[in-house]
Amino acid sequence: MLRTILDIYGLDQNSAEIKPFGTGLINNTWTVNTEAGKFILQRVNHTIFKTPTDIAHNISLIGTYLSAYAPDYLFVMPQKTVEQEDIIYLPGDGYFRMFPFIKGSVTIDVVTTSSQAYEAARQFGRFTRLLAGFPADEIKITLPDFHNLSLRYAQFENAVLHASRKRMEEATDIITFLKQQVEIVQIFKEISGNGLFKKRITHHDTKISNVLFDKDDKGLCVIDLDTVMPGYFISDVGDMMRTYLSPVNEEEKDYSLIEIRDDYFKAIAEGYLSEMNSELTGLEKEHFIYAGKFMIYMQALRFLTDYLNNDVYYGSLYEGHNLVRANNQVALLKQLIVKEEYLKSLISF
Repeated sequence: MLRTILDIYGLDQNSAEIKPFGTGLINNTWTVNTEAGKFILQRVNHTIFKTPTDIAHNISLIGTYLSAYAPDYLFVMPQKTVEQEDIIYLPGDGYFRMFPFIKGSVTIDVVTTSSQAYEAARQFGRFTRLLAGFPADEIKITLPDFHNLSLRYAQFENAVLHASRKRMEEATDIITFLKQQVEIVQIFKEISGNGLFKKRITHHDTKISNVLFDKDDKGLCVIDLDTVMPGYFISDVGDMMRTYLSPVNEEEKDYSLIEIRDDYFKAIAEGYLSEMNSELTGLEKEHFIYAGKFMIYMQALRFLTDYLNNDVYYGSLYEGHNLVRANNQVALLKQLIVKEEYLKSLISF
């Protein structure tokens, strides 16, 4: 099947070397080495992204805009097929696309230095800044309500009403805590109706592996644009805080290992603001740390909701897996709340 795709792209399948690539959980990815060059081939998960052609539409529009208004920016456009298509569909196999492999580039699965956090934050900030003049209403929504905290909270409340007695008993403490933090939802509702909070083109998935680095750990550009949609800056900044600040990830069962690394927070703030300081309004800057609370709280809600719903979305590798994940995120949120005032002192607007 994969070699058939190479024919569609006009590549010699007989001499091609195809290998699995990366650690992404949503799309399947391979490297393709051919006499014509090296490429990245992906199968888009259309159970998550219901209309993959909308993603291709968005990438094409953004690429065209950047080539006109920011021609020096490295933007990785899809490889065209022989028929000049950006994405293809094979019945029974799904949607596929191919990108050129950027020579000398590397991706990082886990952020290990504050300088990496700075570079990633700078790249995500630059991406949004360069698209400040882009007509956001032309972008198609690839994941409706992806970061709609009001909806996530309503789903949580519904799950509480219908959960089994056993799971409710096991989750009593965390349910109580998350309900006590409902102000985070109220603030999101206020943001959503305030014109001083601007909807911009944001990435919405700012994990470190979505940045290309060079061999010296300098950021080159952002990649994996499936989730690029109009949104608030808190989505991108918050997701960086959620995934960069702690030395352990959301799978960690020993919550005592979860902490907020001050130098990583400062790196995120300095990197993002090096590009976005002049773009953010005063009200947005006042909510910089709220961004972290927003994303961590929402992910805790989502993990707990899935646990209460018998693990129908994320799945579960062991009994109570999603409850562990939810408590992990609550531990991180508590650390952020404790340190909030000190962290504010580290930001220079």
